[in-house]
Amino acid sequence: MKPLYDKIGVGYAQRRQPDPRIARAIQQALGDAHSVLNIGAGTGSYEPSDRDVTALEPSAEMIQQRPPGSATAHQGAAENLPFADQQFDAAMAVLTVHHWSDLNAGLREMRRVAKDRVVILTFDPAADYFWLADYIPEIIALDQPIMPKMDAFQAILGETNVEAVPVPHDCSDGFLGAYWRRPEAYLNPDVRSAISTFAKLDDISGALKQLEDDLASGAWDARYGDLMQEESLDIGYRLVVANWS
Repeated sequence: MKPLYDKIGVGYAQRRQPDPRIARAIQQALGDAHSVLNIGAGTGSYEPSDRDVTALEPSAEMIQQRPPGSATAHQGAAENLPFADQQFDAAMAVLTVHHWSDLNAGLREMRRVAKDRVVILTFDPAADYFWLADYIPEIIALDQPIMPKMDAFQAILGETNVEAVPVPHDCSDGFLGAYWRRPEAYLNPDVRSAISTFAKLDDISGALKQLEDDLASGAWDARYGDLMQEESLDIGYRLVVANWS
């Protein structure tokens, strides 16, 4: 099957720029790891520049968008890593585990190739969804089955530490929750094109029209305007870290 991002990844790098605050949290979680494998690496977001990074990505489209000078990228899947046991100090995976065909196999492979630690940025399906789900409830139905519960990581990786990653109001990485304080962004087809969830949804033109009308009438502000005072918001993104060193 053709990887999802071969279909939707065109222009992806422009909208999915790493946010420095999220990058800092990932860097801290990697600790003193020198060699790092980035699984589901995409265009290279959040790859640390001061470490020896190897990237693995299933989509040729995404690999082609990696900037000059970025880490060497191999095409392949998390469930069958073409690397030796404990070849890397750490393995990382950023907003990708929900795309894997076999979560347990992918986690076992991460555990196999990482000598010291595994760092995963993901979304907790048990968290409260932000206001967009009020307009498009199909998001919940779509995400609940594919987003791993937090105890799924511990079952394979052993003891894990789970930390909330609040999303800044001006987040530069255009994932689904990035625009919680910029509601008009979801009306932009270019924004939606860089978010995999929208590629999987059926016709949502009615929901988008309702959002547009509510923004124009002030109805959105009446319900959610308090969010405009928040600098960041916990909307379910989590950093999962397993450390054996």
